[in-house]
Amino acid sequence: MTLRLYYKDAYCTEFDAQIMDRVPGPQGTTGIILDATCFYPTSGGQPCDHGTLDSLPVVEVLEQDGEIVHCATGEPAGSVVHGRILWPRRFDHMQQHTGQHILSQAFLQVLGAQTVSFHLGDEVSTIDLDCAALEPAQIEAVEDRANEIVLANRLVVTRFLRRDELSGIDLRKEPSVTGDIRVVEVEGFDRSACGGTHCARTGEVGPIAIRKWEKRGQEVRVEFLCGWRAVRDYRWKTATVNELALAFSVKDRELAAAVQRLVQEAGDNRRQLQHLQEEMVGVEAAKLLGKAQVWNNTRLVVHAFVDREMAQVRKLAGLLTQTPGTIALLGISGAPARLVFASAPDVATDVAALLKKTCLAFGGNGGGQPHLAQGGGFPGDKVDQALQWACHTLMTQ
Repeated sequence: MTLRLYYKDAYCTEFDAQIMDRVPGPQGTTGIILDATCFYPTSGGQPCDHGTLDSLPVVEVLEQDGEIVHCATGEPAGSVVHGRILWPRRFDHMQQHTGQHILSQAFLQVLGAQTVSFHLGDEVSTIDLDCAALEPAQIEAVEDRANEIVLANRLVVTRFLRRDELSGIDLRKEPSVTGDIRVVEVEGFDRSACGGTHCARTGEVGPIAIRKWEKRGQEVRVEFLCGWRAVRDYRWKTATVNELALAFSVKDRELAAAVQRLVQEAGDNRRQLQHLQEEMVGVEAAKLLGKAQVWNNTRLVVHAFVDREMAQVRKLAGLLTQTPGTIALLGISGAPARLVFASAPDVATDVAALLKKTCLAFGGNGGGQPHLAQGGGFPGDKVDQALQWACHTLMTQ
């Protein structure tokens, strides 16, 4: 069984080890089993370490049947290898995982909310809490408590205990594993069973920031950042706030109110624009009716538009056919062409059948109801020709 050097020293980044076995790894990698390793395998919500064995990149580290398998992109030349883990990735995971312990205990102390699960992601980490909802003031209180522990720079110690030694130990959560239990203790604050890598003192965790939270069934998922992740998040958000405040000519603390005013103004403008567009469509309908040709006691409106929205043309067709004895044959040139045929309720003509014939004649398709139909799908430069074809068909049928 592989000796797990990271249990003894999470800050050890290099080691020499004997190759014990080679097995097939995922996606064509070579799975290498060593007699000792500093590489942490994916487990307990924490991703694995990356690094190298000699010069071979290690892209995944798995735990299989009690052994740690290093998935390398090649075959080591000898039986002894020199391992080196990628320290920035390791330290990032140490910050996030230690921060999670602090944050989980803070939620328990401040709100009585127990952590149900934990996931350490490449960009953000999450914990799921057994509570129904969270309010901003509660989040602030928990965040303050967590950062108090960080700034106190308390010791973080780990030790293995037998099951019979746990009776006097107040663990935050009952361990699910059997055998000896690895306990991680944040001095005077939290004790948890955990096999991950952690900082030696809480000050190394850096700032703990809660980014957002959302209800998920009977639980609440909290997204958080620690250490350098929190610093980078603060940096881009500050730059964004400053840039927007400059654009709005307001102070950064006035930005939210300025944006809310802009949203309100935009909503008012949209409503005003919609009202004006409706008025314009009404005026346009009146003009088209004035130019309509009369056939068989029916007003026939035939018109092709350029770059008009389908919704506007449908609305225009509806307004036109509010006038009794009216048929509207409307088209929109573009890629592809679109047609809207409509008739007043007192007109017996089936415009759906007429539109279907017209579209088929020009290589398109369409359909609808006897008094309103739409279609298209043929070249846009054929719209005028299609409307004239439909008009001729209507008058000769």
